Amino acid sequence: MEKQTIVVKVGTSSLTKEDGSLSQEQVTGITTQLAELCHMGHRVILVSSGAVAAGFGRLGFHKRPTRIADKQAAAAVGQGLLMEEYTREFQRAQIPCAQILLNRSDFEDRRRYKNIFSSISVLLNRGAVPIINENDTIAIEELKLGDNDTLSAQVAAMMHADLLILLTDIDGLYTANPAKDENARHIDVVEKVTDDLLKAAGGAGSSNGTGGMRTKLTAARLATKAGVPVFICSSREERSILGAVAGTAQGTYFKAPVHNMKTRLQWMAFYAQSMGNLYVDEGAADALQKYEKSLLPRGIAAMEGDFQKGDVVSVFRRGSHEYLGKGIVNYSRQELQTIICEKKNQTEAINRDNWIGEKN
Repeated sequence: MEKQTIVVKVGTSSLTKEDGSLSQEQVTGITTQLAELCHMGHRVILVSSGAVAAGFGRLGFHKRPTRIADKQAAAAVGQGLLMEEYTREFQRAQIPCAQILLNRSDFEDRRRYKNIFSSISVLLNRGAVPIINENDTIAIEELKLGDNDTLSAQVAAMMHADLLILLTDIDGLYTANPAKDENARHIDVVEKVTDDLLKAAGGAGSSNGTGGMRTKLTAARLATKAGVPVFICSSREERSILGAVAGTAQGTYFKAPVHNMKTRLQWMAFYAQSMGNLYVDEGAADALQKYEKSLLPRGIAAMEGDFQKGDVVSVFRRGSHEYLGKGIVNYSRQELQTIICEKKNQTEAINRDNWIGEKN
């Protein structure tokens, strides 16, 4: 079997008992499969929820808390306990593991993004399993929306993974909720995650977790756009992770286009915040879209935002305001204004190598 980089996302519902507390049996079952993948030569990254589940009992809560502050406190206690469980299980297989806590902002900052990529790469090259979680203690949105699904897709895209496995409490995607509709049919393969598919998805699937099928579909769309195929399957199915890698598990497979987008361009396409807008004339728009050329200052008709050299800016067609793409600008707004007004030597405002078009 070809050696692959595999990202596995485990949600709270896949790690807990009926009372919402952490299940040692579930943790052992998951780590045993991941250890087998490592021994096969695969590079494995685990994105794991479960910090709140691991910690709420230690703080005297009799059930999973619902207040944000209580969840954050439980997560602060539980993250260490969760890592203790993972470390113990992986040590049995003589595999080192590492904790990495991330927020969405870590992906938006180019320097931090590069540091994350480098750190995870070193861990994988040394045979370790990076265990990644949203920083639950401060990440309010994650506690509300189940953002570890999106986080796993971001990590999979960044690391150019060969497969993203999303474990849940159901064996994939259905045409309707199988718990409520006896005519619901299982969907084996999804060619593309469409807006209609997202609208049809419901909310959270488990009272112990925060993410439902909709967040998983959103994650699948992000990952597949970056060229990473996705497989959604049930954690309750025996050896489902190994089956997903082997292609034998029951679940839903999301196809991805084959491309080798550079790490820099992936960051720009999916994570970078635009610091300004450029509006270009028809000639410049055609140069960018049709002829795959760089953007010259003379093609810029208007600018918005106080951007600096090296910032990412969005580019639009003047008049229609059609979005053309994003790029790293070689000059600040003030410098560009001077070049345009004084008609100085027309060096590139955005080099083609630092451009990602809307149709890429």
